[in-house]
Amino acid sequence: MKQYETLRSESKKSKYMRWVFNFWPCIWCTECKVEFIAGDFKELHVSLKLNIRTRNRVGTVYGGSIYSSVDPYFMLLFMEVLGKGYVVWDKGASVKFVRPILNKVNCRFLITDELIELVKQKTAETGEYIFELPLKYEDADGKVYATFTKTVYVADKEFYKRKLEARKI
Repeated sequence: MKQYETLRSESKKSKYMRWVFNFWPCIWCTECKVEFIAGDFKELHVSLKLNIRTRNRVGTVYGGSIYSSVDPYFMLLFMEVLGKGYVVWDKGASVKFVRPILNKVNCRFLITDELIELVKQKTAETGEYIFELPLKYEDADGKVYATFTKTVYVADKEFYKRKLEARKI
């Protein structure tokens, strides 16, 4: 179910991927829920709420659940959007816990056409490109609970193979 207004809709493939994500042990254990994946894989919505499995000692959502619930998605979306000619890795991340989470919060992953073109252009120029993407967990009223910066690495597959071979020498 969409957590944000969007004109995009799910496809059979993205619905299946959403189902797989929600039962994939490393995602399922965070207690987050992938609510929506656009059919073009340029948008994804995740929700997280306080419950027995996410509750920490002081009665709020555990920081590990907060971060891990947003960890893999930009990498996985870019893998779908860019296709098999590219290598995509999570390179780094930072998180700032703004306020304790006591109720349901949502996060929207959005990849614009401009960003895709920039990534392809930079990768074509240098073989690889590293960039940062912002995220935030917010409630239905727009109050922010956590902010994130995800660092993503994208490389041309042939460039990446040569890079790995050069390391072996």
